Amino acid sequence: MPALALSMEMPPLQRLLQYGRRYRELTNQAIACSVLNKIFDLAPPGLIGLAVDTVVRREEAWLGGGGAIPPARQLLFLSLFSAVVWALESGFEYAYARLWRNLAQNVQHDLRLAAYGHLQELEMAFFEERSTGGLMSLLSDDINQLERFLDGGANEVLQVLTTVILIGGAFLVMAPGPAFWAMVPMPFILWGSIRFQGWLAPRYAAVREKVSLLNGQLANNLGGIATIKSFATEDYENRRIQGYSDHYRHSNQHAIALSAAYVPLIRILVFAGFISILFLGGLGALRGEIAVGTYSVMVFLTQRLLWPLTRLGETLDQYQRAMASTRRVFGLLDTPVQIHPGDRRLEEEPIRGEVRFLNVNFAYQSGYPVLEKLDLRVPAGSTVGIVGPTGSGKSTLVKLLLRLYETETGTILLDGQDLRTLDLRSLRRAIALVSQDVFLFHGTVAANIAYGTFEATPTDIERAAKTAEAHNFIMGLPRGYDTIIGERGQKLSGGQRQRLAIARAVLKDAPVLILDEATSAVDNETELAIQRSLEKITAERTTLAIAHRLSTVRHADCIYVMEGGKITEKGTHEELLHLGGTYANLWYVQTGDHIATV
Repeated sequence: MPALALSMEMPPLQRLLQYGRRYRELTNQAIACSVLNKIFDLAPPGLIGLAVDTVVRREEAWLGGGGAIPPARQLLFLSLFSAVVWALESGFEYAYARLWRNLAQNVQHDLRLAAYGHLQELEMAFFEERSTGGLMSLLSDDINQLERFLDGGANEVLQVLTTVILIGGAFLVMAPGPAFWAMVPMPFILWGSIRFQGWLAPRYAAVREKVSLLNGQLANNLGGIATIKSFATEDYENRRIQGYSDHYRHSNQHAIALSAAYVPLIRILVFAGFISILFLGGLGALRGEIAVGTYSVMVFLTQRLLWPLTRLGETLDQYQRAMASTRRVFGLLDTPVQIHPGDRRLEEEPIRGEVRFLNVNFAYQSGYPVLEKLDLRVPAGSTVGIVGPTGSGKSTLVKLLLRLYETETGTILLDGQDLRTLDLRSLRRAIALVSQDVFLFHGTVAANIAYGTFEATPTDIERAAKTAEAHNFIMGLPRGYDTIIGERGQKLSGGQRQRLAIARAVLKDAPVLILDEATSAVDNETELAIQRSLEKITAERTTLAIAHRLSTVRHADCIYVMEGGKITEKGTHEELLHLGGTYANLWYVQTGDHIATV
């Protein structure tokens, strides 16, 4: 899968913070609760030091008030104060957990909607170059990586910073000498963390790319499971998935080999700091330079200061995974929309439905033209048939008319207006398409017919189904119009799916109707039924009928024959037969009737 466009102007973390500005108040509350939780979390070692001081020095302890407060009362005060500290710590822990998780959910929700919304605006060429599974991986797994980091990683970073500032300050006040040696390892720990971050970044980018390829193949295989079974290629597909999974596993192992080394290396530096306080602080206590209670506090706080730094490895691991995902998500959001919508809305005036292609050239790939200098006119309210061999460019006309692609040169007009000046959504609402590749959604028959015309009543839906000759088979389904048809309509036959697509187009009641091989998957009896309703379906609307089966278009007002991206013949059915060209030969092949006898 080609790499998505990446924004190189701004680091991913800065982009993420900028994106989350709308949640500034929620973020500030979460930060405050994290910091306050850590402050109260660090209080118990200080309280322990005071308790030790009280037991050792009794009335002369720091809380003794110069001998006025007995030791028992001092200990009672410390116990009650500890209860308050523990309650506040627990309360702020609940608060920050809830706030960070809600923030993660909100950012995840907004990013997913923004990414999906942008994805819908991109041209069809974008999707043809990428796998559905890869895009699904981006919309789900990559955005979930951000959620996981915001859930825990952001709080972890804040609490480590709070710990360093508070304990470092306390050490410098209590015993500057031993504190210096205890804090010597910290720059090395931070330097090592930054270095690890730089080493891990490309490895996790490779992991995200490999999982995207794996998901793409899995989605492709699940979509083609019937083909896999019919060709008995289960073993082959197992091997193929194994290959993709192995690449993903090896990329992860490559990253894990580095990330797993972080904690053991940091432990060595933590141990050096702990030993410094244990030995040098102990000497100071023996010489009477620092109180025993102060020494106890320093030993406890050294652990609290240095040991959390070992968790930076896990936090950095989450961070790098999240930043790799952030690059991909914002890379998608930065992908420019090639087809820009116009600003003229068709609803402002009645649509007659005249369509014209003027000197249109188009190629999916440069150097391989599909349409060349094509001129075609569909008068308003008329029915025009487009026929020709496979690959002649018939379906490309539909894609250009719907502006799924842009013409290279030339102009397409609707009622004399250049399509590029028209609002995209209003243009597409003016066109009803029945494609040969019918797509139905998981849901009821009624919901699929009403798709795009959501305000339709049950009576409207039934009327459209009858027009499309679909009502009888629908009533034969277990629950009629309320029958669930499965993903892509897999519980229906090809002909039934096509008739539902025709009913959907009829219900849309657009001024322009496109039938792209609309009867390709129906049997002869169903085709005859649809032919009987075509007069009703095409009445008072412009119809463009693309067909391999010439019987579908024989009654069209005009038939165009396409070959090699050009119009080679045009006329009515009878005129083309008497011309004796490509159309006549196609008719003879399909019907077996000799041209001269028609």
